[in-house]
Amino acid sequence: MLNIKKDLGLLILIIVVGTVVAFINPRFVSPINIANTANLVGLFGIFSIGQGFVIITGGIELSVGSMIALLGVIFIDLIANLGVPWPLASMIILGLGFALGMIHGLLITKMQMQPFVVTLCGLLIYRGVARFYTEDATAGFPFGVRFEQLEWLTTGRTDLVAFLTGGAVTTFPLPHSFFFMLALAAIMWVVLHRSVFGRYLYAVGKNEEAARFSGIRTDRVVIAAYALCAVLTAIAAIFLAMYTRSILPSSHGNFYELYAIAAAVLGGFSLRGGEGSIVGVVLGTVLLQVLQNLVNLLGIPSSLNFAVSGSVILFGVLADQEYSKFRKRQELRRYRSV
Repeated sequence: MLNIKKDLGLLILIIVVGTVVAFINPRFVSPINIANTANLVGLFGIFSIGQGFVIITGGIELSVGSMIALLGVIFIDLIANLGVPWPLASMIILGLGFALGMIHGLLITKMQMQPFVVTLCGLLIYRGVARFYTEDATAGFPFGVRFEQLEWLTTGRTDLVAFLTGGAVTTFPLPHSFFFMLALAAIMWVVLHRSVFGRYLYAVGKNEEAARFSGIRTDRVVIAAYALCAVLTAIAAIFLAMYTRSILPSSHGNFYELYAIAAAVLGGFSLRGGEGSIVGVVLGTVLLQVLQNLVNLLGIPSSLNFAVSGSVILFGVLADQEYSKFRKRQELRRYRSV
């Protein structure tokens, strides 16, 4: 019930902000702008969902952006230069992502290292390896090289919505990345909210020691959360590689981890762990993209996008803390009234 209230409040906020933006600049509701925004929601939503699984355990994943850069350049090299069929190359990238997530989880659980330290080191290592792999050059597709099926799956668009405006038919070419993100979100919703593993995640995030004493193998749960996050990040790396068509490893994916954290926090994921919903992180991603779209449509310098993200994280954490204090006061009052 608590998650539903938070999600509903966030949805209302998105509608209000979207209405204000549309009133200020009608281009906000143009078909091309909606399609582009939906595409970015799909791309960023995939790895933001993965970040949510880590945060719900009380952890953090700071290497998302660097992992996207490393896996992206490897994927391009595999299909464009080494001639590996793209389905096999995709499986290799997913396997590498899974391996990196397992390493993070093992270092955190078996070596008792702090998640912040482990993933911060990953951020630096993966960025450096990506730059070394390409000799600090841009990784891209040779001129004329096409992968029609892969491009249709990752960057294609389908005219799904059509309606009459002034006697003319208007279509909204919704991107496949958005549909793919929705499909993943549906699967992850079942995993988090309707499975035993999901209940274990909440239990570990609320109180890991109590979860361990109750018989939950907390180490396995934490490792699985980091592995799942890395696999979703690998999927996002493939989509982003096909979307950008070229990757400069020194800058590709910069600050994406902060974007994912902001989307999760906005979606109701507590940085203390034990709270959050998949619907919330999707709505958080939508709100961030609407805000960034507002910055662009109003002609505000794009460099302020980082300021917007930072402000969102700050106010999201403050709101979460104040709401937690309010809940504790309410529980205390109910306890005293008994």
